[in-house]
Amino acid sequence: MAKIANFGPMNNKGLILVNLGSPDSLAVSDVKKYLRQFLMDERVIDAPYLIRMMIVEGFVLPFRPKKSAEAYASVWTEKGSPLRVLTEDFRQALKPLVKLPVAVAMRYGNPTPQKALADLLEEVPFLNELWIAPMYPHYAMSSYETALVYVQEEIEKVTPGMKVKVLQPFYNETNYVDALVKSIRPYLNEPFDHLLFSYHGLPVRHLKKTDPTKSHCYSNSDCCNVKSSAWSFCYKHQVIETTKLTAAALQLDEKKFSYSFQSRLGRDEWIKPFTVERLQNLPKEGVKKLLVVCPAFVSDCLETLEEMAIRGRETFLEAGGESFQLIPCLNSSPVWVETFAKYCNQSEDKYQELWKLRLVTTSVRDIFYRIGFPALEVPPKPKGPTHQPAY
Repeated sequence: MAKIANFGPMNNKGLILVNLGSPDSLAVSDVKKYLRQFLMDERVIDAPYLIRMMIVEGFVLPFRPKKSAEAYASVWTEKGSPLRVLTEDFRQALKPLVKLPVAVAMRYGNPTPQKALADLLEEVPFLNELWIAPMYPHYAMSSYETALVYVQEEIEKVTPGMKVKVLQPFYNETNYVDALVKSIRPYLNEPFDHLLFSYHGLPVRHLKKTDPTKSHCYSNSDCCNVKSSAWSFCYKHQVIETTKLTAAALQLDEKKFSYSFQSRLGRDEWIKPFTVERLQNLPKEGVKKLLVVCPAFVSDCLETLEEMAIRGRETFLEAGGESFQLIPCLNSSPVWVETFAKYCNQSEDKYQELWKLRLVTTSVRDIFYRIGFPALEVPPKPKGPTHQPAY
């Protein structure tokens, strides 16, 4: 057990944990407001503003908020959105173990970065250094990058010139992988046929856009195994690496696990294989007892609790599967909380490479690339079924 910490030498510093976000309530109006902010993000729908607005206002918001509200209702808790509740639970578990105050901000919705900063200033009136931790193990422009840029821009409005350090993606950090392994291992004690690693999907164009070399990602079918500086920003490579490291630590036979990508939306080309197709085909391959884990998220959310635990389960069982077990995200498991506490408390020595000084730019990946950001080592309509994201 990690030691309980007081602020000590870090008494002028504060930490903001950043996650995706959720609607404020199940009211369709709140869901619509949330979806507008989310889908109008240029790093989510990366089309010119007028086209993006036409898509969102003309084709999405008139129809999706009601459906999304129903999806949220199926997993909503007495305290509110699962993601917000679980992120706050993590903050509360982390607080006694770290040497600086901790606040939470969401990329979309509440609490905002400015509210998080105000919370920190209540505890540390002379705050002069801010640590930003996007709670995403893997780099993607629609998750890690947008969270980082947004929080930096909002903080800059209130406290220009504030010294800021940011947490790098930790997809292959040894203790993160160990925490993931320990969260999965108990589920392997019962008979199972296959372990599916299901990650949030992305359009292929996002991977190409975040490739700083502009020549590596999807240049050939084996690009994720050909070492490149693009790996520091390649979501697909990073999730494959997380999968390999975790499976190796669990000593899984290569036939007992695989990876796939969920939440496909629209007609663009997305990363394959698709989770919904794997759920339909695995029973035909003899898989009757399936375990599923979603390592793209450190906290359970709509994509895990509704898209996978409810709709994913139905898809697999209807295809002939017999049992479907979703393994919870790391959430506030003691091993994950203690791992993250080490990232903070040992940021000047053992985990120095996990934290980088703020770079004031809206093109984060280009600057990271130039300074040597280290790698921790209209298309045709898609055929077949899709599990559209509930949002």
